[in-house]
Amino acid sequence: MKSEPDAYGIDDLRREGTTLWDGIRNYQARNFMRTMTAGDRAFFYHSNCKPPGIVGLMEVTETALVDPTQFDPAAKYYDAKSSPDAPRWDCARLRFLGAFETMLSLDQLRELYDVDQLPVIRRGNRLSILPVPEETAHDLLERLGPFH
Repeated sequence: MKSEPDAYGIDDLRREGTTLWDGIRNYQARNFMRTMTAGDRAFFYHSNCKPPGIVGLMEVTETALVDPTQFDPAAKYYDAKSSPDAPRWDCARLRFLGAFETMLSLDQLRELYDVDQLPVIRRGNRLSILPVPEETAHDLLERLGPFH
């Protein structure tokens, strides 16, 4: 799950403990989020920074929550076509599990994996939520090592 560190980074999640992963306005990313269940783990990926990469780990605690930002005209992610009776967008609640001692940068990830093993490395990928195959996830956890 990607977020820009200046908008919401791993340190923000560490401080807050949990967060709503809201503001998703891409149907494919939303649909990937809808496959999550409580107890699933997700890598926290810092995007649109130098260098981008995996920095932490989160756990899904709740799913299928209505994204409140879609109804707020003052919100960045307001959707005038969405209504409380028929919301278009949902979100998940995640909790902080840890920040890794060492980040795995996008360049390092591209050296280690192909796009079938880790879709986030696909050039031009803009999705903020992507699945990670189980075998790749185990390998990533070994490579990322302990939390700090």
